[in-house]
Amino acid sequence: MLDINFIRQNQELVEKSTREKGYQVNISELLSLDDERRSILQIVDSLRQERNEVSNQMKGGKPSAELIAKGKEIKEKLAEVEPKLAAIETELNDRLRQVPNIIFDDVPLGGEENNLEIKVWGDKKTTGVDHLDYAVSRDWVDFERGAKVAGAKFYYTKGDLALLENALLQFGISKVVEHGFTLMMVPDLVSSRVLEGCGFNPRTSEQSDEYFVEGEDLAMIATAEMPLTGYHMDEIIDEKDLPLCYAGYSACFRKEAGTYGKHTRGLFRVHQFNKLEMYVFCLPEKSKEMHEKILAIEEEILQELGVSYHIISNAAGDLGAPAAKKYDIEYWSPIDQKYREITSCSNCTDFQARSLNIRVRRTDGRVEVLHTLNGTAIPFARMMVVILENFAEKDGKLKVPEVLRAYLGGRSEI
Repeated sequence: MLDINFIRQNQELVEKSTREKGYQVNISELLSLDDERRSILQIVDSLRQERNEVSNQMKGGKPSAELIAKGKEIKEKLAEVEPKLAAIETELNDRLRQVPNIIFDDVPLGGEENNLEIKVWGDKKTTGVDHLDYAVSRDWVDFERGAKVAGAKFYYTKGDLALLENALLQFGISKVVEHGFTLMMVPDLVSSRVLEGCGFNPRTSEQSDEYFVEGEDLAMIATAEMPLTGYHMDEIIDEKDLPLCYAGYSACFRKEAGTYGKHTRGLFRVHQFNKLEMYVFCLPEKSKEMHEKILAIEEEILQELGVSYHIISNAAGDLGAPAAKKYDIEYWSPIDQKYREITSCSNCTDFQARSLNIRVRRTDGRVEVLHTLNGTAIPFARMMVVILENFAEKDGKLKVPEVLRAYLGGRSEI
Protein backbone atom coordinates (compact mmCIF):
# COMPACT_ATOMS: atom_id res chain seq x y z
CA MET A 1 0.00 0.00 0.00
CA LEU A 2 1.00 3.65 -0.29
CA ASP A 3 2.13 5.67 2.72
CA ILE A 4 -0.70 7.90 3.95
CA ASN A 5 1.75 10.79 4.39
CA PHE A 6 2.90 10.38 0.78
CA ILE A 7 -0.74 10.48 -0.33
CA ARG A 8 -1.34 13.62 1.72
CA GLN A 9 1.71 15.37 0.28
CA ASN A 10 1.03 14.21 -3.29
CA GLN A 11 -2.76 14.13 -3.48
CA GLU A 12 -3.01 15.35 -7.07
CA LEU A 13 -0.39 12.83 -8.29
CA VAL A 14 -2.09 9.93 -6.49
CA GLU A 15 -5.52 10.90 -7.81
CA LYS A 16 -4.21 11.13 -11.37
CA SER A 17 -2.35 7.80 -11.18
CA THR A 18 -5.34 6.05 -9.60
CA ARG A 19 -7.59 7.40 -12.34
CA GLU A 20 -5.17 6.40 -15.10
CA LYS A 21 -5.06 2.85 -13.74
CA GLY A 22 -8.84 2.65 -13.84
CA TYR A 23 -9.48 2.43 -10.09
CA GLN A 24 -12.33 4.25 -8.41
CA VAL A 25 -11.06 5.61 -5.08
CA ASN A 26 -12.06 8.89 -3.43
CA ILE A 27 -8.73 10.23 -2.16
CA SER A 28 -10.31 13.29 -0.51
CA GLU A 29 -12.55 11.04 1.58
CA LEU A 30 -9.54 8.91 2.46
CA LEU A 31 -7.64 11.96 3.74
CA SER A 32 -10.67 13.20 5.67
CA LEU A 33 -10.87 9.81 7.33
CA ASP A 34 -7.19 10.10 8.24
CA ASP A 35 -7.83 13.58 9.69
CA GLU A 36 -10.54 12.06 11.87
CA ARG A 37 -8.17 9.27 12.90
CA ARG A 38 -5.48 11.78 13.86
CA SER A 39 -7.93 13.79 15.93
CA ILE A 40 -9.12 10.75 17.88
CA LEU A 41 -5.54 9.49 18.25
CA GLN A 42 -4.56 12.78 19.95
CA ILE A 43 -7.37 12.32 22.45
CA VAL A 44 -6.40 8.69 23.08
CA ASP A 45 -2.71 9.53 23.48
CA SER A 46 -3.56 12.35 25.92
CA LEU A 47 -5.82 10.07 27.98
CA ARG A 48 -3.18 7.33 28.04
CA GLN A 49 -0.58 9.82 29.24
CA GLU A 50 -2.96 10.96 32.00
CA ARG A 51 -3.61 7.33 32.93
CA ASN A 52 0.14 6.69 33.27
CA GLU A 53 0.57 9.78 35.42
CA VAL A 54 -2.26 8.73 37.72
CA SER A 55 -0.83 5.20 37.90
CA ASN A 56 2.56 6.57 38.94
CA GLN A 57 0.93 8.74 41.63
CA MET A 58 -0.83 5.70 43.04
CA LYS A 59 2.43 3.87 43.67
CA GLY A 60 4.00 3.75 47.12
CA GLY A 61 0.95 4.32 49.25
CA LYS A 62 -2.82 4.38 49.56
CA PRO A 63 -4.28 6.52 46.75
CA SER A 64 -6.75 9.26 47.59
CA ALA A 65 -10.42 8.97 46.69
CA GLU A 66 -9.95 11.87 44.27
CA LEU A 67 -7.10 10.03 42.51
CA ILE A 68 -9.14 6.82 42.30
CA ALA A 69 -12.09 8.74 40.85
CA LYS A 70 -9.86 10.40 38.28
CA GLY A 71 -8.40 7.04 37.27
CA LYS A 72 -11.90 5.62 36.87
CA GLU A 73 -12.97 8.58 34.77
CA ILE A 74 -9.97 8.18 32.45
CA LYS A 75 -10.67 4.45 32.10
CA GLU A 76 -14.28 5.13 31.12
CA LYS A 77 -13.26 7.72 28.56
CA LEU A 78 -10.69 5.36 27.03
CA ALA A 79 -13.29 2.57 26.89
CA GLU A 80 -15.40 4.95 24.82
CA VAL A 81 -12.80 6.33 22.39
CA GLU A 82 -10.39 3.40 21.89
CA PRO A 83 -12.98 1.28 20.02
CA LYS A 84 -13.70 4.31 17.81
CA LEU A 85 -9.98 4.60 17.04
CA ALA A 86 -9.70 0.88 16.27
CA ALA A 87 -12.75 1.01 13.97
CA ILE A 88 -11.54 4.05 12.06
CA GLU A 89 -8.02 2.59 11.69
CA THR A 90 -9.53 -0.60 10.25
CA GLU A 91 -11.62 1.41 7.78
CA LEU A 92 -8.63 3.57 6.85
CA ASN A 93 -6.43 0.53 6.18
CA ASP A 94 -9.19 -1.07 4.09
CA ARG A 95 -9.42 2.07 1.98
CA LEU A 96 -5.65 2.40 1.72
CA ARG A 97 -5.51 -1.11 0.26
CA GLN A 98 -7.79 0.05 -2.55
CA VAL A 99 -5.36 2.76 -3.68
CA PRO A 100 -3.04 1.40 -6.41
CA ASN A 101 0.64 2.16 -6.71
CA ILE A 102 1.55 5.31 -8.61
CA ILE A 103 2.89 4.86 -12.12
CA PHE A 104 6.30 5.92 -13.44
CA ASP A 105 6.47 8.96 -15.70
CA ASP A 106 7.40 6.86 -18.76
CA VAL A 107 4.38 4.54 -18.51
CA PRO A 108 2.04 5.01 -21.52
CA LEU A 109 -1.38 6.39 -20.61
CA GLY A 110 -4.66 4.81 -21.61
CA GLY A 111 -5.93 1.24 -21.75
CA GLU A 112 -4.56 -1.99 -23.21
CA GLU A 113 -4.84 -0.59 -26.72
CA ASN A 114 -2.15 1.97 -25.80
CA ASN A 115 0.48 -0.60 -24.80
CA LEU A 116 3.74 0.52 -26.39
CA GLU A 117 5.93 -1.83 -28.44
CA ILE A 118 9.58 -1.18 -27.56
CA LYS A 119 11.43 -4.12 -29.16
CA VAL A 120 10.95 -6.90 -31.73
CA TRP A 121 13.14 -10.03 -31.97
CA GLY A 122 13.10 -12.84 -34.53
CA ASP A 123 11.20 -13.56 -37.72
CA LYS A 124 7.45 -14.04 -37.83
CA LYS A 125 6.70 -17.61 -38.94
CA THR A 126 3.76 -18.01 -41.26
CA THR A 127 3.05 -21.71 -40.67
CA GLY A 128 2.67 -23.93 -37.63
CA VAL A 129 0.37 -26.44 -35.97
CA ASP A 130 -2.53 -26.00 -33.62
CA HIS A 131 -1.03 -27.07 -30.30
CA LEU A 132 -4.16 -28.74 -28.93
CA ASP A 133 -4.98 -30.76 -32.04
CA TYR A 134 -1.35 -31.79 -32.33
CA ALA A 135 -0.96 -32.76 -28.64
CA VAL A 136 -4.20 -34.77 -28.70
CA SER A 137 -3.10 -36.58 -31.86
CA ARG A 138 0.12 -37.58 -30.10
CA ASP A 139 -1.79 -38.64 -26.95
CA TRP A 140 0.19 -36.05 -24.98
CA VAL A 141 -2.65 -34.16 -23.31
CA ASP A 142 -6.04 -35.20 -21.92
CA PHE A 143 -8.57 -32.49 -21.13
CA GLU A 144 -11.54 -34.86 -21.09
CA ARG A 145 -10.25 -36.88 -18.16
CA GLY A 146 -8.99 -33.70 -16.52
CA ALA A 147 -12.54 -32.36 -16.63
CA LYS A 148 -13.90 -35.67 -15.31
CA VAL A 149 -11.57 -35.51 -12.33
CA ALA A 150 -11.42 -31.78 -11.52
CA GLY A 151 -13.67 -29.83 -13.91
CA ALA A 152 -13.28 -27.78 -17.07
CA LYS A 153 -9.83 -26.36 -17.93
CA PHE A 154 -7.97 -28.97 -15.86
CA TYR A 155 -5.87 -31.48 -17.77
CA TYR A 156 -3.26 -34.23 -17.78
CA THR A 157 0.00 -34.02 -19.73
CA LYS A 158 1.50 -37.38 -20.70
CA GLY A 159 4.56 -39.07 -22.12
CA ASP A 160 6.95 -36.93 -24.12
CA LEU A 161 5.01 -33.72 -23.42
CA ALA A 162 5.45 -34.28 -19.69
CA LEU A 163 9.14 -34.96 -20.32
CA LEU A 164 9.32 -31.77 -22.38
CA GLU A 165 7.92 -29.77 -19.46
CA ASN A 166 10.55 -31.32 -17.21
CA ALA A 167 13.24 -30.36 -19.73
CA LEU A 168 11.95 -26.79 -19.73
CA LEU A 169 12.08 -26.79 -15.94
CA GLN A 170 15.68 -27.98 -15.84
CA PHE A 171 16.66 -25.42 -18.49
CA GLY A 172 14.87 -22.64 -16.62
CA ILE A 173 16.45 -23.54 -13.29
CA SER A 174 19.94 -23.58 -14.79
CA LYS A 175 19.30 -20.18 -16.38
CA VAL A 176 18.04 -18.36 -13.28
CA VAL A 177 20.71 -19.93 -11.05
CA GLU A 178 23.32 -18.83 -13.58
CA HIS A 179 22.06 -15.26 -13.05
CA GLY A 180 22.36 -15.43 -9.27
CA PHE A 181 18.85 -16.41 -8.24
CA THR A 182 18.33 -18.85 -5.37
CA LEU A 183 15.89 -21.64 -6.25
CA MET A 184 13.01 -22.10 -3.80
CA MET A 185 10.14 -24.58 -3.61
CA VAL A 186 7.32 -22.57 -2.06
CA PRO A 187 3.99 -23.19 -0.28
CA ASP A 188 1.00 -23.49 -2.59
CA LEU A 189 -1.21 -21.60 -0.13
CA VAL A 190 -0.89 -18.21 1.57
CA SER A 191 -2.79 -16.33 4.28
CA SER A 192 -5.11 -13.43 3.56
CA ARG A 193 -2.50 -11.04 4.95
CA VAL A 194 0.04 -12.15 2.36
CA LEU A 195 -2.55 -12.10 -0.42
CA GLU A 196 -3.61 -8.56 0.44
CA GLY A 197 -0.02 -7.46 1.05
CA CYS A 198 0.91 -8.56 -2.47
CA GLY A 199 -1.74 -6.15 -3.73
CA PHE A 200 -3.99 -8.64 -5.47
CA ASN A 201 -6.98 -6.35 -5.27
CA PRO A 202 -9.35 -6.79 -8.22
CA ARG A 203 -11.06 -3.72 -9.68
CA THR A 204 -14.38 -5.42 -8.87
CA SER A 205 -15.35 -8.35 -6.63
CA GLU A 206 -16.39 -10.31 -9.71
CA GLN A 207 -12.77 -10.32 -10.90
CA SER A 208 -11.28 -12.17 -7.92
CA ASP A 209 -9.01 -14.81 -9.41
CA GLU A 210 -8.04 -16.86 -6.35
CA TYR A 211 -9.40 -20.12 -4.99
CA PHE A 212 -10.06 -19.89 -1.24
CA VAL A 213 -10.03 -22.74 1.28
CA GLU A 214 -13.37 -22.79 3.04
CA GLY A 215 -13.09 -22.45 6.80
CA GLU A 216 -9.41 -21.52 6.66
CA ASP A 217 -7.57 -18.21 6.32
CA LEU A 218 -5.86 -19.54 3.20
CA ALA A 219 -5.94 -19.05 -0.55
CA MET A 220 -4.31 -21.14 -3.25
CA ILE A 221 -1.57 -19.16 -4.96
CA ALA A 222 -2.01 -17.72 -8.44
CA THR A 223 1.77 -17.30 -8.72
CA ALA A 224 4.89 -17.98 -6.65
CA GLU A 225 5.15 -14.20 -6.35
CA MET A 226 2.73 -14.48 -3.42
CA PRO A 227 4.72 -16.75 -1.06
CA LEU A 228 7.98 -15.14 -2.20
CA THR A 229 6.69 -11.69 -1.28
CA GLY A 230 5.68 -12.95 2.15
CA TYR A 231 9.01 -14.69 2.78
CA HIS A 232 10.58 -11.65 4.49
CA MET A 233 7.46 -10.00 5.94
CA ASP A 234 8.01 -8.26 9.30
CA GLU A 235 11.78 -8.39 8.77
CA ILE A 236 14.54 -5.80 8.50
CA ILE A 237 17.27 -6.77 6.02
CA ASP A 238 20.76 -5.31 6.19
CA GLU A 239 21.74 -3.18 3.20
CA LYS A 240 24.84 -5.30 2.60
CA ASP A 241 22.64 -8.37 1.98
CA LEU A 242 20.66 -6.78 -0.87
CA PRO A 243 19.65 -7.54 -3.52
CA LEU A 244 18.05 -10.84 -2.60
CA CYS A 245 17.09 -12.73 -5.76
CA TYR A 246 14.83 -15.77 -5.52
CA ALA A 247 13.30 -18.09 -8.11
CA GLY A 248 10.16 -19.88 -6.94
CA TYR A 249 8.83 -23.02 -8.62
CA SER A 250 5.19 -23.79 -7.92
CA ALA A 251 1.83 -24.86 -9.15
CA CYS A 252 -0.44 -21.88 -9.87
CA PHE A 253 -4.22 -21.83 -9.50
CA ARG A 254 -6.44 -19.27 -11.20
CA LYS A 255 -10.16 -18.98 -11.74
CA GLU A 256 -9.37 -16.79 -14.77
CA ALA A 257 -12.23 -14.50 -13.78
CA GLY A 258 -12.89 -11.70 -16.23
CA THR A 259 -11.25 -13.49 -19.19
CA TYR A 260 -14.40 -13.72 -21.32
CA GLY A 261 -13.48 -13.11 -24.94
CA LYS A 262 -9.76 -13.74 -24.42
CA HIS A 263 -7.79 -16.54 -26.04
CA THR A 264 -8.64 -19.65 -24.00
CA ARG A 265 -7.93 -22.59 -26.30
CA GLY A 266 -6.16 -25.64 -24.90
CA LEU A 267 -3.19 -25.07 -22.63
CA PHE A 268 -3.02 -21.32 -23.12
CA ARG A 269 -5.41 -20.36 -20.32
CA VAL A 270 -6.11 -23.05 -17.71
CA HIS A 271 -7.02 -23.24 -14.04
CA GLN A 272 -3.80 -24.95 -12.92
CA PHE A 273 -0.28 -24.81 -14.33
CA ASN A 274 3.33 -24.77 -13.18
CA LYS A 275 5.55 -21.71 -13.29
CA LEU A 276 9.11 -20.63 -12.47
CA GLU A 277 8.96 -17.09 -11.08
CA MET A 278 11.79 -14.64 -10.39
CA TYR A 279 11.55 -12.30 -7.41
CA VAL A 280 13.83 -9.53 -6.14
CA PHE A 281 14.13 -7.55 -2.91
CA CYS A 282 16.40 -4.55 -3.46
CA LEU A 283 17.33 -1.00 -2.50
CA PRO A 284 14.92 1.66 -3.81
CA GLU A 285 17.59 3.25 -5.99
CA LYS A 286 18.34 -0.12 -7.63
CA SER A 287 14.83 -1.26 -8.60
CA LYS A 288 14.77 0.23 -12.10
CA GLU A 289 18.11 -1.47 -12.84
CA MET A 290 16.82 -4.78 -11.47
CA HIS A 291 13.68 -4.47 -13.58
CA GLU A 292 15.80 -4.32 -16.72
CA LYS A 293 17.85 -7.30 -15.49
CA ILE A 294 14.75 -9.46 -15.05
CA LEU A 295 13.52 -8.47 -18.50
CA ALA A 296 16.91 -9.37 -20.01
CA ILE A 297 16.75 -12.86 -18.45
CA GLU A 298 13.26 -13.41 -19.86
CA GLU A 299 14.55 -12.37 -23.28
CA GLU A 300 17.57 -14.65 -22.99
CA ILE A 301 15.35 -17.66 -22.29
CA LEU A 302 13.18 -17.03 -25.36
CA GLN A 303 16.15 -16.28 -27.59
CA GLU A 304 17.93 -19.48 -26.59
CA LEU A 305 14.75 -21.44 -27.29
CA GLY A 306 14.56 -19.73 -30.68
CA VAL A 307 11.14 -18.11 -30.24
CA SER A 308 10.18 -14.82 -31.92
CA TYR A 309 8.70 -12.14 -29.67
CA HIS A 310 8.19 -8.48 -29.02
CA ILE A 311 8.29 -6.45 -25.78
CA ILE A 312 5.61 -3.99 -24.77
CA SER A 313 5.53 -1.43 -21.99
CA ASN A 314 2.08 -1.77 -20.46
CA ALA A 315 -0.20 1.26 -20.44
CA ALA A 316 -1.47 2.53 -17.10
CA GLY A 317 -4.94 1.05 -17.56
CA ASP A 318 -3.40 -2.37 -18.17
CA LEU A 319 -1.42 -2.38 -14.91
CA GLY A 320 -2.44 -4.15 -11.71
CA ALA A 321 -2.54 -2.37 -8.37
CA PRO A 322 1.07 -3.12 -7.25
CA ALA A 323 3.00 -2.27 -10.43
CA ALA A 324 4.58 1.12 -11.05
CA LYS A 325 5.76 -0.20 -14.42
CA LYS A 326 5.39 -3.50 -16.23
CA TYR A 327 6.80 -5.13 -19.33
CA ASP A 328 5.06 -7.94 -21.21
CA ILE A 329 6.87 -10.24 -23.61
CA GLU A 330 4.53 -11.64 -26.24
CA TYR A 331 5.58 -14.47 -28.55
CA TRP A 332 4.63 -14.56 -32.22
CA SER A 333 1.97 -17.23 -32.77
CA PRO A 334 2.25 -18.69 -36.30
CA ILE A 335 -1.23 -20.14 -35.86
CA ASP A 336 -3.02 -16.97 -34.83
CA GLN A 337 -0.67 -14.67 -36.77
CA LYS A 338 -0.50 -12.31 -33.82
CA TYR A 339 1.46 -11.78 -30.62
CA ARG A 340 0.27 -13.50 -27.44
CA GLU A 341 1.51 -12.93 -23.89
CA ILE A 342 4.09 -15.38 -22.59
CA THR A 343 5.95 -13.60 -19.73
CA SER A 344 5.85 -10.33 -17.83
CA CYS A 345 7.88 -8.48 -15.21
CA SER A 346 6.86 -5.71 -12.83
CA ASN A 347 8.53 -3.12 -10.62
CA CYS A 348 6.30 -2.79 -7.57
CA THR A 349 8.55 -0.24 -5.84
CA ASP A 350 7.71 -0.09 -2.09
CA PHE A 351 4.02 -0.94 -2.51
CA GLN A 352 4.12 -4.60 -1.45
CA ALA A 353 6.97 -4.20 1.05
CA ARG A 354 5.15 -1.47 3.00
CA SER A 355 2.03 -3.62 3.30
CA LEU A 356 4.04 -6.56 4.64
CA ASN A 357 6.47 -4.49 6.72
CA ILE A 358 9.64 -5.47 4.85
CA ARG A 359 12.44 -2.97 5.39
CA VAL A 360 16.15 -2.37 4.92
CA ARG A 361 18.62 -1.12 7.49
CA ARG A 362 21.07 1.21 5.82
CA THR A 363 24.75 1.20 6.76
CA ASP A 364 24.20 4.49 8.63
CA GLY A 365 21.45 2.89 10.72
CA ARG A 366 18.43 4.38 8.94
CA VAL A 367 15.53 1.98 8.38
CA GLU A 368 13.28 2.36 5.34
CA VAL A 369 10.97 0.34 3.13
CA LEU A 370 12.73 -1.56 0.33
CA HIS A 371 11.53 -2.33 -3.20
CA THR A 372 10.22 -5.57 -4.72
CA LEU A 373 10.07 -6.85 -8.30
CA ASN A 374 8.77 -9.98 -9.98
CA GLY A 375 9.06 -11.61 -13.38
CA THR A 376 8.13 -14.89 -15.04
CA ALA A 377 11.03 -17.08 -16.11
CA ILE A 378 8.90 -19.86 -17.64
CA PRO A 379 5.10 -20.40 -17.55
CA PHE A 380 5.15 -24.08 -18.49
CA ALA A 381 1.70 -24.60 -19.99
CA ARG A 382 1.99 -21.60 -22.27
CA MET A 383 5.61 -22.35 -23.12
CA MET A 384 4.56 -25.81 -24.30
CA VAL A 385 1.99 -24.10 -26.55
CA VAL A 386 4.82 -21.97 -27.95
CA ILE A 387 7.06 -24.96 -28.64
CA LEU A 388 4.33 -27.10 -30.19
CA GLU A 389 3.22 -24.28 -32.47
CA ASN A 390 6.76 -23.45 -33.57
CA PHE A 391 8.63 -26.76 -33.66
CA ALA A 392 6.21 -29.41 -34.95
CA GLU A 393 7.43 -30.75 -38.31
CA LYS A 394 5.62 -31.96 -41.44
CA ASP A 395 6.29 -35.63 -40.63
CA GLY A 396 4.43 -35.28 -37.33
CA LYS A 397 7.56 -35.28 -35.16
CA LEU A 398 8.49 -32.40 -32.87
CA LYS A 399 11.90 -30.81 -33.26
CA VAL A 400 13.44 -30.29 -29.82
CA PRO A 401 14.99 -26.84 -29.31
CA GLU A 402 18.73 -27.34 -29.03
CA VAL A 403 19.01 -25.96 -25.49
CA LEU A 404 16.53 -28.60 -24.24
CA ARG A 405 18.15 -31.65 -25.78
CA ALA A 406 20.55 -32.28 -22.91
CA TYR A 407 17.52 -32.64 -20.61
CA LEU A 408 15.83 -35.12 -22.96
CA GLY A 409 18.62 -37.64 -23.21
CA GLY A 410 20.15 -35.88 -26.23
CA ARG A 411 17.05 -36.42 -28.41
CA SER A 412 16.75 -33.92 -31.26
CA GLU A 413 13.13 -34.82 -32.00
CA ILE A 414 10.26 -36.53 -30.24
